[in-house]
Amino acid sequence: MQFPAILTSLALAVFLLLSPPAVCQAQGRDSSHYDEVIADMAQAYKVRDRKRLSALLPQVRGYILEPWAAYWELSARLDEASPAEVQDFFNRFGGSYQEDKLRTEWLLQLGRNRDWGAFNREFPKYRMGDDKSVRCYGLLADHLASAADVNSAVMQTWLSLKEADEGCAAAAEQLVKDHSMMPGAVWPRARLGFENDRLRVTTQAVGVLNDSWVRTVNAIYLNPAHYLNDKLTALRPQTRELVSLAIIRLAYLDPEAAATEVNHLRWKAQLSQEERSWIWGVIGKRAAMKLSTDAVGYFAQGQFGQMHEDHLAWATRAALRAGNWKMVHAAIAAMPQAMAAEPVWIYWHARAQLALADSEASRAEALNLLQGIAGVRGFYEQLALEELGQRITVPERPAPLTPAERETARNNPGLNRALYAIQIGLRQEGVREWNYSTNLHDRGGLDDRGLLAAAERACQAEVWDRCINSSDRTKGVIDFEQRFPMPFRSAVLARTKQIGIDPAYVYGLIRQESRFIMDAKSGVGASGLMQVMPATAKWTAKKIGLTDFQAHQLSDRDTNIAIGTGYLKLLLDSFGGSMPMAAGAYNAGPGRPRAWRNGPVLEAAIWAENIPFNETRDYVKKVLSNTTNYAALITGQPQSLKARLGLVGPLDSGTPDTSTELP
Repeated sequence: MQFPAILTSLALAVFLLLSPPAVCQAQGRDSSHYDEVIADMAQAYKVRDRKRLSALLPQVRGYILEPWAAYWELSARLDEASPAEVQDFFNRFGGSYQEDKLRTEWLLQLGRNRDWGAFNREFPKYRMGDDKSVRCYGLLADHLASAADVNSAVMQTWLSLKEADEGCAAAAEQLVKDHSMMPGAVWPRARLGFENDRLRVTTQAVGVLNDSWVRTVNAIYLNPAHYLNDKLTALRPQTRELVSLAIIRLAYLDPEAAATEVNHLRWKAQLSQEERSWIWGVIGKRAAMKLSTDAVGYFAQGQFGQMHEDHLAWATRAALRAGNWKMVHAAIAAMPQAMAAEPVWIYWHARAQLALADSEASRAEALNLLQGIAGVRGFYEQLALEELGQRITVPERPAPLTPAERETARNNPGLNRALYAIQIGLRQEGVREWNYSTNLHDRGGLDDRGLLAAAERACQAEVWDRCINSSDRTKGVIDFEQRFPMPFRSAVLARTKQIGIDPAYVYGLIRQESRFIMDAKSGVGASGLMQVMPATAKWTAKKIGLTDFQAHQLSDRDTNIAIGTGYLKLLLDSFGGSMPMAAGAYNAGPGRPRAWRNGPVLEAAIWAENIPFNETRDYVKKVLSNTTNYAALITGQPQSLKARLGLVGPLDSGTPDTSTELP
């Protein structure tokens, strides 16, 4: 099998230059042969071809990526593997990502099989710690062994999951069966399923309580209005909870209809205040996501202390859009402590307190909140800095890495495997192992200096996404040149000067789009540095006079930059030079920001926070934050994020809307 992304001679030379002698020796026989075998095994693992994996494994003994090959072979047949085989793998590849990855799968299998003796022997060795299903099985095992009170931990973990999960459902079911957990504690999980349009989440939760109710839940999902209008509904078991689910489902489909329904006389006495508050939270959230002016009124009919944290986030956003600082303050005050400590909510809490301040003490408290997050690390940290009268500048670089620090990173086996895997085209595997090797920071692994050394290795190998990823996570120091690299500088600067667009804005967008990965491809077909869609590229090529353009040319660096910057400039011009709106259009298409701008004239930070799509909301904020930091690097001068944000509002009546011409 021909490997899909054979190393270029330059990439191989760079890798070998940066790698310790042991890595080079591992390639001594015939690296191309090893690479082809590992490529074949990667493909076999995708289709779970057990025979092929077992046949190929002996050919990669001693190869730098042997841990991956051995993992694929055993993972593919884990359901029939003996405990001795599994333990042999753990012993042979101890300390590696592959060991912990297989242990995750083994623990899940032991949990599903209810083999608690083996589970309890293995669980303390689990280092990864981030699989929530394993966590729930661990809590269940603890409960069964010692009757430990794990109710809160199980529900907290279960409620945080977006999709249905067997481990947490099993733990909740056992706790209910043992009368340790009240059945009512399960219903919030069912509600979250319906309000986020995940039927399986709801049916799994309801099935924990009573399988016979699942059929009714399916019917409610398909036609909530029919269930609510059925005269027999009030006579059925669990009417209150099922009525709540029906109104929540209706709110997802039609917030106005749900608002009418929840106020209907027949439900007023039946629904509890907690259920009504949750329902109003869902109605308000759905209305806020549609940018409806009714959202604030909907939220006001419930009690914030009885709403889910997602409702509180949207209540804050709706209140910001309406200029209702009292509601902003109240919604943030009701948030769980960990949520309220996020920079976004600290910033808006401080802004609300400043807007409502009736004393110097209140104003001083708000300024202290801003001082606590002010910095250059992110969007709201930068805004806080500017609220305090400062500008964004390049922080002082950390002390240079020592030879010993560089050598430690150079000899790290996980980083070596990760880089090699990425360089030969196994990007997904390489990224996972790199992240694992650097994420051990919180478990006694890499400290800030170790992260800087790892980032330097990745930068020198031109694996820019891992360079940024590692440098981004330092806590006490910041190396701006690592966090905000500028590959292809001459090409980007020449192109941006030619068409009259801020190079910092282009770099800020590329950093968010592709992390400078030349062959990056999205799930929807966008490709290259600037992640351009083929149809958009074809349209833009005509507009900028790029004749004879073919879609495959998007993989060419200069062509991708030319088309991406050309399209970005057209977006900027169409949206009156608004960087936030152009970034939103680049990510979500021009039609959506065209609709989102309607309504009151807003600070662009408030406008961005109210973007209904999580991905686009995050994207706009990060692109603008990146842009401001890149501008500080490029110019060497203090910068303003607020100046780049400006205001967003409807077009003036006499201004033509040229954005309608954009694809």
